[in-house]
Amino acid sequence: METIGMELATLLKVIGVDLILSGDNAIVIALAAKDVPADLRKKAIFWGTFGAIVLRLLIAAIIVSLLKIPLISAIGGILLVRIAYKLLAGKEKEHKAGGSTVASAVRTIIIADAVMSLDNVLALAGVAHEFLPILLGILISIPIIIWGSQIILKAMEKLPIIVYAGAGLLAYTAGEMIVKDQKIDAFLHSFAPNLTKTIHVGLPIGLVIIVVGMGYFKRKNKKIEAS
Repeated sequence: METIGMELATLLKVIGVDLILSGDNAIVIALAAKDVPADLRKKAIFWGTFGAIVLRLLIAAIIVSLLKIPLISAIGGILLVRIAYKLLAGKEKEHKAGGSTVASAVRTIIIADAVMSLDNVLALAGVAHEFLPILLGILISIPIIIWGSQIILKAMEKLPIIVYAGAGLLAYTAGEMIVKDQKIDAFLHSFAPNLTKTIHVGLPIGLVIIVVGMGYFKRKNKKIEAS
């Protein structure tokens, strides 16, 4: 029962992270297909989304395998800290139109989703560490993203706590990726054996405080500048 509970918790984390980071992917899908004839639009969206999911899962499988290489997990954790901060500080995403044919729209959807989802997949790999939870999480969250993206985006705008919680989760995951890396863990046991447990617990929590704090002040300054 305990194992099942842990697997379920991991799956819920994957779904939550994917929803938070992918809230605007559906906007790209909509823009890519907007110039396709109405009777072919659903076809373009279906095949574009299908191709995007396949490519995203392929990238996830590669990243999960790479995380087993020494120091790659630590590097991934550092990158994930940046992703968590960008989630709060804001990032510009370019939404390009896709063309008037099904093929051009499908191509645009796949390429745009791949580019926009690299950060997402790295975060998912850090949360799950295995491919199966990522597979299930993406398959569950993709339909929600496609059909409920506007609701998700509006919810994040009205309830900023959702964004802060997501960034905090990513920062904590990043800290775990760093301290659980084989090389880093071995280094800590060799040079600071008495502090190893403290660092294992404290680093993830410290990163949450730093990222959420810096993100909060960045967003606050943006509001002041905008007003």
